[in-house]
Amino acid sequence: MNLDERLLLLARTCAHSPRAERAVARFSRLGEHGGVWLAIGVAGVLLDPVRRAGWRRARRAVAGAYVLNMAIKPVVGRRRPNLAGLPALTGTPTGLSFPSAHSSTSFAGALAYSRMGLPAVPLYALAASLALSRLYLGVHYPSDVLAGALLGTAVAAGVGGAGGVGGVAGVGGVGGPDAGGGR
Repeated sequence: MNLDERLLLLARTCAHSPRAERAVARFSRLGEHGGVWLAIGVAGVLLDPVRRAGWRRARRAVAGAYVLNMAIKPVVGRRRPNLAGLPALTGTPTGLSFPSAHSSTSFAGALAYSRMGLPAVPLYALAASLALSRLYLGVHYPSDVLAGALLGTAVAAGVGGAGGVGGVAGVGGVGGPDAGGGR
């Protein structure tokens, strides 16, 4: 058994009860197809008209991470985990696991929306929790989750460009139309 399988086995056998498994499965659904992250972006577009373009760009980072993730999966072709006696605790859209789309969209969202001025700690806590839920549920190997986190971070960093996702000067420049960048 390799390290990936041993870590997955640990995640699949520690702190499990029927109640906990149901709760984690429900929580994990928030990340399906980047849903919670896309919803945050829609809320930003609707509630912050001054920085609407930045919120759209941030939301595109999440969508882009998802699309790129789905393009990579068939190229890599890694099948979902199959641990003897420990079936997956939730369904999945495909039988392919590398990289984790939950992890990709979550870390893209955490970076993109923290650049828009939302607090980074809760965003990254949500991202990490959604990513780790996939191990607990037995549908990803740890390396799938790590690769997804790196992919999502890279996509969001690339979409942000030099002016940050918000389209204003720097990562900290979220102060509105007078925050720099000639706006």
